[in-house]
Amino acid sequence: MEQRILGIDPGLAILGFGAVICQKNQDRVQHDSVNLIDFGVINTPAHTEIGQRLCTLYEDLHTLIKEFQPELVAIEKFFFYRMANTIPIAQARGVIMLVLAQHELPTVEFTPAQIKQALTGYGNAEKQEVQQAVARELNLDYIPHPDDAADALAVALTAWFQI
Repeated sequence: MEQRILGIDPGLAILGFGAVICQKNQDRVQHDSVNLIDFGVINTPAHTEIGQRLCTLYEDLHTLIKEFQPELVAIEKFFFYRMANTIPIAQARGVIMLVLAQHELPTVEFTPAQIKQALTGYGNAEKQEVQQAVARELNLDYIPHPDDAADALAVALTAWFQI
């Protein structure tokens, strides 16, 4: 069984994304596998009007979904942010959820602690430990950058582990 998973690290200034393709082998003769498709970020400049920034997220997310054709989208849960970031991130998250609903994509959400637990076995792991786990699980000889993209890959991998 093959499945494409798109991981999203929500943000208004920087939205991280990471896409993976997973293979579950029902016969258990071969091992399950996960491979990187792509990762990156959507940037919206701070000096741009918020409505335009949200439009950029909306349009770029539609493009990513068309390109990657995920069967599942995993999102980092809106858990806790500094008060100054709460409203813009909530607005970005609303756009994300709208786009996913328009494409009728199933979604799963994970808290930062759940992601850390899934990748490192420890819910209070440091960011560097999670990034190293992402590189290890995807057989990469580098840690994906920027951090938002690595975080999105961590979310996608967490979904893969839950399947």
